[in-house]
Amino acid sequence: MLNGLHGMADKVRIEEKQPFISHLKELRDRILICVVALGVAFLFTFYFKDKIFDFLMQPFIRVMPEKSSFIFTYVTEAFITYVKISIVAAIFITAPVILYEFWMFVSPGLYEKEKKYLIPFIFFGSICFLCGALFCYYAVMPIIYRFFVSYAGELIIPMPDLKAYMSLTLQMLIVSGLIFELPLVVYYLSKAGIINHKFLSSKRRYAVLGIFILSAVITPPDITSQILMVIPLYGLYEFSILISRLFGKKAVNNEKT
Repeated sequence: MLNGLHGMADKVRIEEKQPFISHLKELRDRILICVVALGVAFLFTFYFKDKIFDFLMQPFIRVMPEKSSFIFTYVTEAFITYVKISIVAAIFITAPVILYEFWMFVSPGLYEKEKKYLIPFIFFGSICFLCGALFCYYAVMPIIYRFFVSYAGELIIPMPDLKAYMSLTLQMLIVSGLIFELPLVVYYLSKAGIINHKFLSSKRRYAVLGIFILSAVITPPDITSQILMVIPLYGLYEFSILISRLFGKKAVNNEKT
């Protein structure tokens, strides 16, 4: 009898492990698809690496004094920079694929009516990310780099390090893209009833503190660049509260009643 009970317990443990193992396999397969898509996109972006490089250099080149130029101190630094910008550009291109695979991984836990949000999630997720990066490129970075170059003079000629400049530029572009996903995330969380506009409004003071901290982390240590990031971030937070108020689950229920 004891042997039978042990056998039943082992069978239960095996059945419990199978769903977990199947989830791990599915996660592995979806990550593999993302990696393959990223690799294919990388071949494309690396072919156009010079054009991408010139595009990313423009915010500083427009404000660069005549005698200044970029430098690199390691033999492999220029090559690694080209590889890095190609990878980041490939991530931008494959963002719809990555969002699709993420959605398909979590979709088994969703209701049928929630699965219809797949296409809007991918479309608006990609658009929000792109808008955030473009906002940073055209609105924030020119002012930031113009501010720093303004301290140059006859005896102080800016010779920025290529690696440091590109790392800062890519960091600001990626973070800005992710930050602009906030309204989309709030929309889906509000539709699911996880958060609502009252919760977001009550946490406004903490959000403002977090925005200032985040701005200080992702921008150079000067008040001008930080304010340039704080204003749109706070605007996104207020816009997210409005989205939660309009499309939140609680708001829909109130309308029915």
